[in-house]
Amino acid sequence: MNTSPVDLEAFIRPIPDFPKPGILFRDITPLLGNAEALTAAIERLVDPWRGAGVDAIAAVEARGFLFAVPMAMTLGVGVVPVRKPGKLPADTVSYEYDLEYGSDKLEMHRDGVAAGARVLVVDDVLATGGTAAACGRLLESAGASVIGTSFLVEIQPLGGRERLSPHRVESVLVY
Repeated sequence: MNTSPVDLEAFIRPIPDFPKPGILFRDITPLLGNAEALTAAIERLVDPWRGAGVDAIAAVEARGFLFAVPMAMTLGVGVVPVRKPGKLPADTVSYEYDLEYGSDKLEMHRDGVAAGARVLVVDDVLATGGTAAACGRLLESAGASVIGTSFLVEIQPLGGRERLSPHRVESVLVY
């Protein structure tokens, strides 16, 4: 249960016009650099999933890795790295998905998740939801069951939560 009084929003730095004009980027690096804020963030990411029967956490490259590992350690489960093509050394399965400007692909090891495993997808930011949705489809194609998604930051106007429906979505900070 979350008992930490840390104001996590104070550790999210807004950067206007990055990476292009009109975008307000939410920089999480100040939070990552502060032990108390990082610990509080991990606690708040884990809390909704205690007792949910999570078998594994799928971490979306690359910042999702930063949160997935301590969450997995807390929940007593392993991590499934989901990466861009060509980054994993063993036999992989992949899922290609469309973006507003083209397409992209995610991969994981073929033996990365057991059939029937209840998997939680974790990333740092939920924006449009495209990458998290693709990660979920990749896991499901491997026989896993996606029980939900968890994010440190959600940019609500971009509609990612709706794109992830019907999966449960938990976000620590919503903008």
